[in-house]
Amino acid sequence: MTVTQLAYLGFEVSDLSAWASFGTEVLGMERVDEGADGSFKLRMDRRNWRLAIHPGPADDLAYVGWEVSDLLGPIEALEARGVEVGWGHDLTGERAVESLCFFDDPAGVRTELVTGSAQQLDPFHSPKLLGGFVAGQLGLGHVVLTANDKAESRRFYEETLGFRLSDTIVTRYFGYDIDMDFFHANPRHHSLAFGGPQPKKLNHFLLEVDRLDDVGLCMDRTLKAGLPLVQTLGRHPNDGMLSFYAQTPSGFNFECGWGGREVDASTWQPTTYDRLSEWGHHPPMVLSPRKPK
Repeated sequence: MTVTQLAYLGFEVSDLSAWASFGTEVLGMERVDEGADGSFKLRMDRRNWRLAIHPGPADDLAYVGWEVSDLLGPIEALEARGVEVGWGHDLTGERAVESLCFFDDPAGVRTELVTGSAQQLDPFHSPKLLGGFVAGQLGLGHVVLTANDKAESRRFYEETLGFRLSDTIVTRYFGYDIDMDFFHANPRHHSLAFGGPQPKKLNHFLLEVDRLDDVGLCMDRTLKAGLPLVQTLGRHPNDGMLSFYAQTPSGFNFECGWGGREVDASTWQPTTYDRLSEWGHHPPMVLSPRKPK
């Protein structure tokens, strides 16, 4: 397998102040590495950083970073497919990695492959969490990206970057047709997923916590911050994650969850599910107040 984990995400946001508060006060991450342009990073484990926040009008994903054991194999596979690959020698310091290359995926998502991510000696402790984040060798969490052609994106990520299919969900959810593929790069059930085209490059990212109560506390902080709830608490059938969804200050979504399933790549058999959730994950519009008698 080529990719070993989701290393980091970079966002271009129009409201840096809102993101600073969101990252620390809602998510419970640590703000680090402030730049002269107002950019900053957010830390959640021993890695120097996991999320980078840059100023700009897009309010969208700017880049996604995947860690690999070496760059030679994936670069050869990418170039064999006619993908233009660039070397990011001038970015290694900013990203805190030993080496980096970059390219666009089939949907135009800026993708970076890195080796040798720097780590802190001191463990991470969040003042907002009872426990901690499930990260480390499992990576930041997961991302759900846009895909103009799901079959093309699947071939690309499987054949050039070594992702393996975990499962598929095909269903109808509150008027929307859902057809999504989920992929693993390590024991985390999925680090990557995509379905069809999205309004933004990123549908959502997930952060997993190691205590169930931290999901509820994060939801309380989300509501207190005035961020719109997108889906109520629920449990997914494929990865077993108990989670909720809400909007970031940039309008795309985040998921906070607990209890995600891990897979053994040597024995795992993909399954197709006919539902998005075992229970819950309702949009707030279905939660109408009780009518007076």
